[in-house]
Amino acid sequence: MPALRLFGRKWLAASDDLVFPSLFEICFRLVWLILIAIVCEHYWNLTWSCAEGGLGVRIYLGGTLLLIIINLLLLIGLVNRSAQGSITEPHLRRAVGSLLVSKVLLIIPEVSLNVFGTIWAFCNVIKCTTVQKFSRNVIEAIVLFNWVLFALIIFGMAIVFDPLGSTKYRRSRDTNDNNGPTESAFHRKVYSLWMRRFRWAFCCLRKDEFGHEAFAQVASLLSALFRGTDLVPSDFMAGCVLLRVRQKRETREMRRIRMLNDDGPRYSTDLARIFATAPPWMTIKNARHFMRFALASYGWPLVCYMHCCTGPYRLIKKSICCACFRSKYSVVVDDNCCLCHFAGVKFMSRLRNDDVLYASFRNHVFELPFCVLADHSTKSIVVTIRGSFSFRDIFTDLTANCERFEAPGMPPDSAAHRGMVAGVEQLMKRLQETKILDRAFTTYPEYSLVFTGHSLGAGVAILMGAKLRTKYPDLRVYAFATPAGLLSREAARYTETYAFTVGVGDDFVMRLGVDSIENLRTMIIETIRACKLPKYRIMLNGFGYAIFGVPSRDLETTFFDVTQIETSGQGSSSEDPPISTITPPTASMLSQDIGVRRFAKTRLYTGGRILHIVRRKRTELEKKSNSGGPTFEMRWATPEDFTELKIMPRMFLDHFPDYIYRTMSTILEEQKATAESITSIHEI
Repeated sequence: MPALRLFGRKWLAASDDLVFPSLFEICFRLVWLILIAIVCEHYWNLTWSCAEGGLGVRIYLGGTLLLIIINLLLLIGLVNRSAQGSITEPHLRRAVGSLLVSKVLLIIPEVSLNVFGTIWAFCNVIKCTTVQKFSRNVIEAIVLFNWVLFALIIFGMAIVFDPLGSTKYRRSRDTNDNNGPTESAFHRKVYSLWMRRFRWAFCCLRKDEFGHEAFAQVASLLSALFRGTDLVPSDFMAGCVLLRVRQKRETREMRRIRMLNDDGPRYSTDLARIFATAPPWMTIKNARHFMRFALASYGWPLVCYMHCCTGPYRLIKKSICCACFRSKYSVVVDDNCCLCHFAGVKFMSRLRNDDVLYASFRNHVFELPFCVLADHSTKSIVVTIRGSFSFRDIFTDLTANCERFEAPGMPPDSAAHRGMVAGVEQLMKRLQETKILDRAFTTYPEYSLVFTGHSLGAGVAILMGAKLRTKYPDLRVYAFATPAGLLSREAARYTETYAFTVGVGDDFVMRLGVDSIENLRTMIIETIRACKLPKYRIMLNGFGYAIFGVPSRDLETTFFDVTQIETSGQGSSSEDPPISTITPPTASMLSQDIGVRRFAKTRLYTGGRILHIVRRKRTELEKKSNSGGPTFEMRWATPEDFTELKIMPRMFLDHFPDYIYRTMSTILEEQKATAESITSIHEI
């Protein structure tokens, strides 16, 4: 940082990104230097006795040796200069540009010599060969590896090539300070670039009815998100590592303050106390029961994931071989020939064929697979909606701008996630076309309606509950890992009466919204500014953190001064006005409008009454005695607790549906074991 500028354009790399690539090339060059030196020692004198081509061979050997030495010197210089200073001190790396230009220009004579070496080694045109097998093999290997190296250089330049890095774009941005027409024109260029990328990379999605709309929404989001920054991808990677250190430090300080003040969130392992104020239907047992149906909506891939070795065997017993050649299975839509998804639904839900009333596996942009099931154990008609599992679902997720959402009983001016609102519209359309709910309640009139889903499916389930609640007053929603950017605050408060949301640990999706991403952008830039370590050290530390965790000493030694880390724009309460700006940290790193909110005009929250489950830390006594205790503890959380996106080791694992199911199973098993031990003590 800032982005490297060479040959009249900006590249998606910085002057401090060259430490590891240069070290990697140095290792190869040293081996080549030793080998070519050995070949020169054995073969140089023999070239004088060649009938023809001896001079050319000597030029090739000497030139190759000289170029390797020059390259090594340049690479050593690049490593030394690129490792200087922190990310925000590019003036200490001024020499990197000149060294890199010299390195690139050396490719011209290298290619010329390698062409000659290729002709000599493989074409038998130059009559100056050697009978020494070692020398011949070395020359052939060096020639081949040189071509591989040139290909890697071209590939690397293609990766860091910035289509909008031309000088004309940069000048137009640098001379425009007020986000006026010139900046808007640049923004349109970025938007058009993302649209071209989507149309090329996801050409199969263009056939979807709403494919173009999703492309446009996501392109607009991505083009606006990091607009005004001069950072490169590696800066954001380093920023995430630093943010992990920063957040651990803040967590430690917050824990100390709470211990001194004896306040803060109260987690408990006592289920009776936790659920004392909850409605009778909000229980861990019920949540685990309906989580099984949420798992079932993922079909056969989740069965194979959860049972890696035996998954296909388990599915075979539930599948219908060559079903496409038999009489049409009217309750199943868009499954494969053997109805593998249908088999996965039956296996995960543990229901009979007749209990699967309808199953649609049709997956388009804004259209999610879903199943309608008859659960006789709870006397419920269950509608389970699949979460994100395909690129189409990801585009539904990323269509994240807010849109007006209207439902009976919902507060006026309510807003919701645009992609999920579209998903609700498509699901409502399918339910009305098939009339499956009407037919289900005609068959089972005493049953109640339950919606359930995980991740994207959880968000759609909560919105569907709001739409249908007046028609089905006893409707319940069991949502798992509901995304953060779902509903405006008052609308989210309304959903607490009929929706039960379960979240585990550091699940990143429960904290993921446009607002939290924009906060993350600003936090990363602020953290980079305060860091005193060079980027290569940050990356090395990141690998260590992934394996061993963040050591306590790094909490104190990573930053110049922790007071430099601004926290503006965070911790806003539900009473805050619509989001407008965040004070930018420094003009040298950012455009003047980096803090301007371009997408998150209204903050959106997760829905339902939220039960947050975390892994319990063992006490010192338990560690010394190696004794156990409850694995998890929990509390009732508020949507405001999930407004900050955190970089944590388990942020992805805690989102997996099978892990959420195992977590609830562990809680119930430990509760049962505790109750049995208490009963046995009383009997004694």
